[in-house]
Amino acid sequence: MKRWIVSVLFVFCFLSARTAVADNRFVVRDTLGLTSLQNLCLPLACTVVRTLDGALGQLFLVTASNIIDPNLFVAILDSLPGVVDVEIDQSLHVQQSSGTNIPSGLYDSTPVTYFGATVWHGYAYQSAAQIIRVEDAQNMFNVTGAGIVAVIDTGIDPSHPAFANVLIPGYDFTRNSAGGSERNDVSQWDNGSQPQPAQVGQSTMAVVDPYNATMLSRAQYAAFGHGTMVAGIIHLVAPAAKIMGLKAFNADGSGYLSDILRAVYYAVQHSTKVINMSFTYPSTSQEMQKAVQYAGGRVVICAAAAGNNGADEILYPAGYSTLVMGVASTTDNDTLSSFSNYGAAVWVASPGEAIITTYPFGTYAAGWGTSFSTPFVSGGVALLVSLSQSVNQSQAASAMGYAQWISPGVGQGRIDLYQALSAFASR
Repeated sequence: MKRWIVSVLFVFCFLSARTAVADNRFVVRDTLGLTSLQNLCLPLACTVVRTLDGALGQLFLVTASNIIDPNLFVAILDSLPGVVDVEIDQSLHVQQSSGTNIPSGLYDSTPVTYFGATVWHGYAYQSAAQIIRVEDAQNMFNVTGAGIVAVIDTGIDPSHPAFANVLIPGYDFTRNSAGGSERNDVSQWDNGSQPQPAQVGQSTMAVVDPYNATMLSRAQYAAFGHGTMVAGIIHLVAPAAKIMGLKAFNADGSGYLSDILRAVYYAVQHSTKVINMSFTYPSTSQEMQKAVQYAGGRVVICAAAAGNNGADEILYPAGYSTLVMGVASTTDNDTLSSFSNYGAAVWVASPGEAIITTYPFGTYAAGWGTSFSTPFVSGGVALLVSLSQSVNQSQAASAMGYAQWISPGVGQGRIDLYQALSAFASR
């Protein structure tokens, strides 16, 4: 029976190969390695595009004709020698929630020195940092962050003045090239106007746009700046930690699970200590679970956004609750944000409304969403790394759990970095 199915599939692939576009994508684990999978693909008219797990060499992206029923193709591949797991490659999106008012701090562009870099006063001294006691934690324990924090996102603007001497080389998985800069997503930038805070519709955030806010409102730029914003929050909390930008999402916020998997393995194999994942997807992935297990087994700590649907639901990767710290969003008044998810996937929460942070081209923006709550936790973990390079996922989660109680469904509560470091230091 199995041989008959393979034969039928082969004939179907052969007949359709001339007219079909190879855009069905599959994540395939083959314990026999690349050559074996390439040989298996020959009669099936599929293509092994690349390795996803770096030096391990057992996880691959495979493409096949879009005329073929993808579920049938999964069943066929899953039955072949050496193949232990096949998944349809999911299409993902980073998410931001909608803000209502431009925060006053976004008008506060007074330059100040922040750990050797020149930044805006409104960024360095915003209320969110005060709420989670960033300065208290830094001063009391004489910590400014350590280790490498990988940001799997839309990329980072490496030229932003706030990141002086902080960024280390990353990678752009959307282009398969070194770097990971968001600036490559913008083909033309008009700098003829004066900086003014403005609401940008598609990206649902306020941005100080010294160039052209109308352009940024277009759908193709819906998530432009997201990664730079996330990185800026990590830097605010842990200014001495190194940041690695791993670009797995396009400027419109779209990306593939396969590129996320590549980024996780890349991060671990390039000495990262913390991985920030400010994105969600709805259905579990066995390979993503294996990837974060791999990270945890090498003492890499993961934090992920709980999601912005305002619901008691489990999204991933935050849903891998013993492997990843899921992060919800709170208001400045210590209540759950109306847009924030809650429930079993939430370990802790942190402020996620009108967060002022870095934005491409040397400017600043304010964002709403669990995407911007999560890097407060990742930055907090980098402070823990200042106390101990050997801190692991369980220890970091336990320390972050010394939090301000909010309500049922919000895990341990809103993080307090002073309490977290105090608990960790007194183990």
